[in-house]
Amino acid sequence: MKRVFWIVMDGVGVGQAPDAKAFGDLGANTLSNLSSAILKLRGSPLQIPNLLKLGIHQVTPVAGTTAPSEVLGGYGKCNERSSGKDTTSGHWEMAGLVVSEAFPVYEQGFPDAIIDRWVKENHLPGILGNKAASGTTIIEELGMEHILSGKPILYTSADSVWQVAAHEEFFGLDRLLTICKSARKICDELNLGRVIARPFIGDPRKGIPFKRTYNRKDYAQLPFGKTILDDLCEAKIPVIGVGKISNIFAGVGVPENIDTKGNTDGLRVILDCIKNKPTGLIYVNLIDFDMLYGHRRDIPGFAAALEEFDRTLGTLMDEMHEDDLVMLTADHGNDPTFPGSDHTRECVPVITYSKSGKQNVNLGVRDSFADMGATIFEALTGNPHTSGKSFLNLIN
Repeated sequence: MKRVFWIVMDGVGVGQAPDAKAFGDLGANTLSNLSSAILKLRGSPLQIPNLLKLGIHQVTPVAGTTAPSEVLGGYGKCNERSSGKDTTSGHWEMAGLVVSEAFPVYEQGFPDAIIDRWVKENHLPGILGNKAASGTTIIEELGMEHILSGKPILYTSADSVWQVAAHEEFFGLDRLLTICKSARKICDELNLGRVIARPFIGDPRKGIPFKRTYNRKDYAQLPFGKTILDDLCEAKIPVIGVGKISNIFAGVGVPENIDTKGNTDGLRVILDCIKNKPTGLIYVNLIDFDMLYGHRRDIPGFAAALEEFDRTLGTLMDEMHEDDLVMLTADHGNDPTFPGSDHTRECVPVITYSKSGKQNVNLGVRDSFADMGATIFEALTGNPHTSGKSFLNLIN
C-alpha cells in the first residue's frame, strides 16, 4: 500500500471489554446502546449505510438495521491490554506501546503542596475547583468567579488528566497555554497522562453563555518507547497527524500535523489529503464524538456526528486509490447512555477497506490494539513489526 487512512472515531466503543467490571462499566456499548436509544427517541435507526457495508453490524448490533450478508472489507474488534480507558493509553497501544501500569488519577483533587507550587511558579492569585468534574458543568459553575478573581479553573476526571479552564479574553489564551506547559513539568513528576488547556468564551452578564472553543491544547507526557510512528519515519515514510494526534504523542513520530476544529473540519482535511498527500500514513482523530457528545451524554448529537462521518466515509471510499487502505477504529468507549460522564472500558472496532483488498473478512477479536499498528506498518513497508500481530495477510 502507498497510503493508509487510520481514522480514530474517538470514544466509539463496540461493547464492554472482558475486564469492564473492574472499571464499573458492565453493560457499556457505545455504538449499540446509542443505536437503540436513537431508534426509540426518533423512531428511525442510525443512518450509517457505509459503516454497515463495511461490517459494523457484524461487530456489534445496530438497532433497526439488518446486517448485510456480504460486506466490502474486514471487520472485527480489539481488546485493550493497557491498564486504562483513556486517550493516551489507547493511542499509544495502537502504535505499539502497551501501558502496563495505569496512569495515576486524582479524582479527589490534587495535593495542596502541588497546587501551591504551581500557583507560585505562575504568579497566580489561586485556583478554583480542584475536583473531578465535567468540563461544561464546571465552567458554568465557576466561570463567572474565574472572570472576577483571575483564578484559573483546575479540574480532573476518572482519567489521568490535569485540566485547566480559562476565559480566552479575560484570562488570555497565551497565558493559559503558558501555565499548562508549566503544569506539564509537574505532571511528569506525577506520571500524569495529560495536561489539557480548556479555553472558553462568553459572558452571561451580557446574555452570552459560556462555550468552550477549539483552541484546546493537549500536553501529553513523552512516550516511554519507540512506536510504529517512529519506525515509519525512520523508513522515510510520511506520517501526517490530523487533529490531536501530535499532541497525544508529544510530537514524537509525527513530523507533520494538521490541526482541526472538530469533526467537520477533520472530515474536510481527510478529503483534502486524498488529493494532496499521495503517500504515507494519515492518522486522524475525530474528537467530537468524545468531547462534545460522549462526555455530555448527548445522544442526538452523537448520532448526528456518526451520520455526518458516514456520509464522508462514502466519499472517501469512492475517491480512494487502488493502493489505499482505510482502517477505522476507536481509542476507548464513551457510551452516551451510561451513567456519569467518563469514558467506558470497551472493545474498539477495527474496520478495514481497500478497493484492491479482500471482502467479507472476519478479523475476529484481536488481543491488542497494537495489531492495528503492526498491520499498518507492514502495509506501508512490506516488513513485519514486533509490536503486534499483523492481519494484513487476511485483508490484502
